[in-house]
Amino acid sequence: MLPAILIITAVVALVALGGMYAFSTETDTIQGQADVTEYRVSSKVPGRILEYRVKEGDFVHAGDTLALLEAPDVSAKLEQARAAEDAARAQQRKADKGARQEQITAAYEMWQKAKAGSGIAEKSYNRVKRLYEEGVMTAQKLDEARAQRDAAIATERAAKSQYDMARNGAEREDKEAAGALVNRAKGAVDEVRSYLRETVLTATRDGEVTDIFPQVGELVGTGAPIMNVALMEDMWVTFNVREDHLQLFKMNGTVEAAVPALGDKRIRLKVYYMKDLGSYAAWKATKTTGQFDMKTFEVKASPTTPVDGLRPGMSVLLLRE
Repeated sequence: MLPAILIITAVVALVALGGMYAFSTETDTIQGQADVTEYRVSSKVPGRILEYRVKEGDFVHAGDTLALLEAPDVSAKLEQARAAEDAARAQQRKADKGARQEQITAAYEMWQKAKAGSGIAEKSYNRVKRLYEEGVMTAQKLDEARAQRDAAIATERAAKSQYDMARNGAEREDKEAAGALVNRAKGAVDEVRSYLRETVLTATRDGEVTDIFPQVGELVGTGAPIMNVALMEDMWVTFNVREDHLQLFKMNGTVEAAVPALGDKRIRLKVYYMKDLGSYAAWKATKTTGQFDMKTFEVKASPTTPVDGLRPGMSVLLLRE
């Protein structure tokens, strides 16, 4: 009977140890991940990747040239805009200068001719009028002489107006219209030049090139991302926390964490963001134990001081007091 008793005792002991291990409270590890702010480099104009001046992993400064695009369509439009500007400026010069000297001289000669004709018509009218008063000429001849005189005077006035117009040049409104055409053509040139400047992609802020998408020679569309630049000074840690662990975090409070990739280096983080992940996040069902379903919250915290060697994607483990 002794071996049977020993066997039963051993089984009971094993079951008891297993139950203690199964129902013991295990400390959950709250793990986060380092992340960093990135901005995308893209162009306003479509083109072909001509050359890269950087590679992935390079640190760039604001204003550094990152890539060059080839956009022959934009270059052609620039030539068209320049030609339109030249034509508009020629029209403006013509309006400002007025008529040519030959035209002014011709208008003056026509005025002198009409003036001479007006003088002869005036003398003829006066002569016919005296003869009419003496009873030699008829009233019809007087009327004809008067009509010829009036017509000659009107012709002289018209010729004088033509001469004045040729000498004074274009009207003020015509000059303003020509100037407006020049400004519009100049604006078109400036617009195309701005598009042409977009073929040279530069960094807007200091950062590290993390991803380069198209290869040299590939076509890219308007606004298509060409590369990502990470702002290494703007780094944070994201934790996905069940709400039964939210008491470990407080808004604007600080927590301590360890970075395994840096030899469990301890860092201090300040919580600045806390929001539930919504119904699409994983819930922990506890209704079978008479409790409630616990939601998951996203908590973001940034290092209180710069952490040397911390890289995006590194795991960060929360340290509990």
